[in-house]
Amino acid sequence: MKTRDKIVYAVLFVICSVGLYFGLTDSAFFDQSYAQEDGLVEYGTALMLFIISLICIYRLFTISKGKSITWKIGTLLFAILFLFGAGEEVSWGQRIFEVQSSEFFIENNAQGETNLHNMVVGETKVNKLIFSQLLMVVMVLYLIVSPFLYRKQQWFKNLVNMFAVPIVKWHHTIAFLAATALVISNPSGRTWEVYELVFGAIFILIFLAPLNDSIFKKGN
Repeated sequence: MKTRDKIVYAVLFVICSVGLYFGLTDSAFFDQSYAQEDGLVEYGTALMLFIISLICIYRLFTISKGKSITWKIGTLLFAILFLFGAGEEVSWGQRIFEVQSSEFFIENNAQGETNLHNMVVGETKVNKLIFSQLLMVVMVLYLIVSPFLYRKQQWFKNLVNMFAVPIVKWHHTIAFLAATALVISNPSGRTWEVYELVFGAIFILIFLAPLNDSIFKKGN
């Protein structure tokens, strides 16, 4: 584990622990100040996701020569995915630039904002169905199952390398599990805002130095 990783984990531990303290002792402060809407935590998450997108774009412009078309497609899709996540996190700058939502979003968005993750379809919130439940399943598969498969199954290793999917190291998984324990122990309503920040920070570490980092080197 690199010094950079240790520093990031230490900072995240402090953020989660302080959040847990306020969540248990002063939930109003936690919800309205510590993890408030349009606060440092939310904007920090958006910044983390944007940085990951930039990492992917940088790789496309600097090391993609000689890479397979599938490698390029995978890297481009990750760039788009994390850019989308960053935009959604801050409602595409709507509140920053004081842009009024269209009538469609006012009527169909739980918060009346211009984003997809707060949309309501019938009685179902998209955020709860896709961005919470489905994402959690994907995260478990990615953080726990994929490292095993990558080490044990050659077909899986070939597949993820083909599409430039970064594979987590075990310290990434342990950090996520530790953060999850701290976050779910926090009873405050906005505790998941802190979890999203953790997600962004650890994913930067994953994309910078994954288990299969050789596929992100020039000429490989």
